[in-house]
Amino acid sequence: MSLQEPNQENLEVIINDMAEKLQVVNRSLMDPEDYDLNKYEEIKSLHDIIEMKGQLSVSEIQAFVQELGQYRK
Repeated sequence: MSLQEPNQENLEVIINDMAEKLQVVNRSLMDPEDYDLNKYEEIKSLHDIIEMKGQLSVSEIQAFVQELGQYRK
């Protein structure tokens, strides 16, 4: 599956994958419907960084979750 095209389905895949990798317990914070599709490129960039890093520290996880919060509607 190619995640290059900004659409709601790809956004949902990216958000759900990040929620899993960031070990978000409260999944309501990571509801794909709450994120702005116009910010797809920024959100995908965060996803790509998480994919590259693999293992994240607690402070990195907090930083990513905080950054994602800026892209909520």
